[in-house]
Amino acid sequence: MSEDQITALLSGSLLYILGAIFLIVVILKGVRIVPQSEKFVVERFGRLKSVLGPGINFIVPFLDAVRHKVSILERQLPNASQDAITRDNVLVEIDTSVFYRILEPEKTVYRIRDVDGAIATTVAGIVRAEIGKMDLDEVQSNRSQLIGEIKRSVESAVDDWGIEVTRAEILDVNLDQATRDAMLQQLNAERARRAQVTEAEGKKRAVELAADAELYSAEQTAKARRIQADAEAYATGVVAKAIAENGLEAAQYQVALKQVEALNTLGAGTGSQTIVVPAQALEAFGNAFKMLKGNK
Repeated sequence: MSEDQITALLSGSLLYILGAIFLIVVILKGVRIVPQSEKFVVERFGRLKSVLGPGINFIVPFLDAVRHKVSILERQLPNASQDAITRDNVLVEIDTSVFYRILEPEKTVYRIRDVDGAIATTVAGIVRAEIGKMDLDEVQSNRSQLIGEIKRSVESAVDDWGIEVTRAEILDVNLDQATRDAMLQQLNAERARRAQVTEAEGKKRAVELAADAELYSAEQTAKARRIQADAEAYATGVVAKAIAENGLEAAQYQVALKQVEALNTLGAGTGSQTIVVPAQALEAFGNAFKMLKGNK
């Protein structure tokens, strides 16, 4: 084989090799594999051409170029602190944290340079504005409502940047020492007031219970007297009936019987057994025995 033939063969092979290399380069330039957590922004001659989503994508080699690779994962801004003044003129320091993710990379790339800085500045202004609408007590007690208002306001502000605010958190509300001391004094005064109210209510309840006990005792005493009166009335009725049926002798018999019972009670007492007997005692005994015999 002559030198010219060898040269021609090498030239033809080189053309094939160069063609293969060019084809490989075209394929590499035209095929883009995008990870699941990212989106690619493609430009053609310096202008936005398209946004490539996750998976295999094809672009025009040498005309289209991937200029920006944007992560679509949720991001957290560094915790930030900003001073704010409440409606009742109390200076507070608010610690906030914001979570967001990029939905439309083409807006984020071409409309804002520093995304984190822009969102942090926006959050600071919105927090100051919302705190200024509320009293300190409302800030402490309605934190969830305040967080909701801040999130809605931030979402509205960053909508043109292709960003979604997923969460906004108020981590802490700090007060200066003077305000803390004043709140502590107010808390102690409130505790003392509640203790006094509780003590007064206890005394009032004790008086009510004592009055109820006295009323109950009076009612029971009156009930006992009423029962005793009913018994005496019944006994009187029986005696009256006996007098009506048996005449005066029944009444005399009852009187004599009571006299005898009284003497027996006096004699059964403890101590000295000396008994002073009235002059009418013997007559009372005699009458009683006569009546008893007569009844028999």
